[in-house]
Amino acid sequence: MEEGSLETWTWGCLPPGESSLMQCKGNEVPHSTPTSIACCDSGDECNKDLTPEYTERSTTLPPDAEEPKKNESMTKIALLVSVTVCLIIFTITITFIFLRYRQRELHRKHLLAEAENETFIGMGDTLHDLIEQSQSSGSGSGLPLLVQRTIAKQISLVRSIGKGRYGEVWKGKWRGENVAVKIFFTTEEASWFRETELYQTVLLRHENILGFIAADIKGTGSWTQLFLITDYHENGSLHDYLQDRVIDTGEMLALAHSAACGLAHLHIEIFGTRGKPAIAHRDIKSKNILVKKNGTCCIADLGLAVRYISESNEVDLAPNPRQGTKRYMAPEVLDMTLNTNHFDAFKQADMYSFGLVLWEIAGRCNLEDACEEYQLPYYNYLPHDPSFDDVRKIVSIERIRPEIPDWWQSDQYMKVMAKVMGECWSGNPAARLTALRVKKTLSKMVEQHTSSLPSMKS
Repeated sequence: MEEGSLETWTWGCLPPGESSLMQCKGNEVPHSTPTSIACCDSGDECNKDLTPEYTERSTTLPPDAEEPKKNESMTKIALLVSVTVCLIIFTITITFIFLRYRQRELHRKHLLAEAENETFIGMGDTLHDLIEQSQSSGSGSGLPLLVQRTIAKQISLVRSIGKGRYGEVWKGKWRGENVAVKIFFTTEEASWFRETELYQTVLLRHENILGFIAADIKGTGSWTQLFLITDYHENGSLHDYLQDRVIDTGEMLALAHSAACGLAHLHIEIFGTRGKPAIAHRDIKSKNILVKKNGTCCIADLGLAVRYISESNEVDLAPNPRQGTKRYMAPEVLDMTLNTNHFDAFKQADMYSFGLVLWEIAGRCNLEDACEEYQLPYYNYLPHDPSFDDVRKIVSIERIRPEIPDWWQSDQYMKVMAKVMGECWSGNPAARLTALRVKKTLSKMVEQHTSSLPSMKS
């Protein structure tokens, strides 16, 4: 073979038609392995220093192919997180329901165990006897808890006598004695507990505060009734009582004085080892004052009351956010400027409301056929069910107060009543009379009226 001819083949080059893993011009043919060989004919071993060349193929997917996989991964992660969160919530819910059920069952078993050892109430005992025994034994305002539960189980409901925001009031019977049963909605358990707690305050029992008898929770796992059992007064509330009748001066003074006595007992603090904290009512109105059979009043509905703990200088405010009845709210309550850390502010707000109640009572006093029809305070300025802003506009901004008829100034008792109520509903809380001051003023009027009766008869 002649040197330099086309027939001269160097290493790795084969004649056409023969195959080899390393063939001439192999770099021009795609290979699965990165091998590339070039041929030359410039001389012997001309391809000795040739370096194999290959094109590197990327194993990375193009961006448009990566996006679906990334979305798929995110979807799987989100699904996994969602399932995990749902399982955690489900586990917590099941655990909470189980613990709640277990607690209720333990409470029920505890009550059943106590019921087996309940104090027997003798057949001759009346509610008055039981309360007297409780007072003499030093157990405070309420009856012993086991006696309360016994009474609650033995009460039969007769008829519904009223409904309110917290529940319904029924007339009940216990061994032939009439009682009032306030049944709270199950959603108002906190209100029931609060009122029960306040009624059982040591030394709270007073002839002009609604008599507390018992409190109990009745029911099973499917239904529950929260009972608050008190004395029953057939005359109903002062609101109902004044609508149905016209009163004379003596009746007016008896109603006003007794109501003031009840409020003064609430407001006063009794010191001692078995003392009583000062209590402000926060919802004084004619519907929350009951009229007893003897024509005197007693304060009821302590669900919003606030106590003052003098040892720690603490105001024990009810957790309920409600602040009372809008029509009877004091200006500082409407303006939201009442200092909730200062207990006297609550008592002063009570006195404003009490001044409106005195106006309602005096308005039904019949002197020389000048008695007006019964009306609520601000009846000529406010609608039947006023809004908060309606009352604030009249009472706080325009500073309007209930109208006092001119003829009241011609009667000595009505004149004093007008002066007292005017000082009670003063726009300046610090200038208002205290419950004790009103009580003393009305007490003098009662004595004066009583002493004048024999001379009038003669």
